[in-house]
Order: sequence, then C-alpha cells, then structure tokens
Amino acid sequence: MNIRSLPIVAVLVCALTGAGLYSRTSGSADEQAIRALYGRFPAAIAAKDLDAVMSLYTADVVAFDAFPPRQYTGAAAYRRDYEAFFAEFPGPAKSEIADLHIEVAGSVAFAYGIDRWTVTGKDGQPVAMVFRFTDVFRKTHGKWLIAHEHLSFPVDAATGKADFSSSP
Repeated sequence: MNIRSLPIVAVLVCALTGAGLYSRTSGSADEQAIRALYGRFPAAIAAKDLDAVMSLYTADVVAFDAFPPRQYTGAAAYRRDYEAFFAEFPGPAKSEIADLHIEVAGSVAFAYGIDRWTVTGKDGQPVAMVFRFTDVFRKTHGKWLIAHEHLSFPVDAATGKADFSSSP
C-alpha cells in the first residue's frame, strides 16, 4: 500500500465503524451474554449434562474437535462425540476457561481462549489437557449459540505428538 492510499483506508474504516458494520463491543450486553454462556459450560462438563452442553450449540453446528474424526456436522453428531469422550473418561471432569477474548459484530461473534480440562480415566487416574478453542457464534431469536467450534492442541513437529499441557 502506498502512502497516498492511507487517507482512503482511514475513511473506509471510519465509515464502516460509524455505520455499525463493525464495532468492538467490549462490555456490551451481547458480550456479557456470550460470557454467561461460557460461565455455564464448566458446570455442564462437571455434571456431564449432555443436554446442558448441547444447549450451547446451534442445530447445524460444525465442529472441528481435537480428536478424530476431523469434523462433526450437526448437533447430533457432536453430541455423540461428547458422549464418547465422557465414556472414555467416566470419572470427575473439570473445565476451566482462561484468556477468553470475544468480538461481536451485529448478529455474529467470535471468541477464542484456552480451556484447561482435568478428566478421570477408566483407571481412576486424572488426565490434564489444555485445549485451544475458537468459537463462532450466531445470534438467532435473541439467543447467542455456537455455530462453529474449533478445538486443538499444539503439535510437537519433531515427534508428531500433541502437547496436552501447552503453555504460552
């Protein structure tokens, strides 16, 4: 971009922001509603309440989970993924969301952060996992729901293994 383009870019950004097509809404009612949704998630995980977990998602959610298969399309498929995960880790489960960032623009929003899980395997031993997540929300009939979710672990390129306890 050359220096003469900067005034044009500045005018476009101001026009888009002023027109409400994009705005940072930190602390807005919409952001608080999404934060409340994340506030319900750890309790749903601890209770292993699949109905409460799935109430956070749209019926047509597309999820890229950290574990195979690569993609789940629809709430029924993603519910089966949670069911299988809870069956694999039948003991206590804990989720703690940190570094949560939320941006809202009209009837869509995105959020990203870190989700630290401690689950208990069939052998009774706790297993700690640190997920990275990105969620895309859609507001429908006044309610924010996750329409797309992407969970991942960093991968050590040398070993090809996931880093389940990643830190910055």
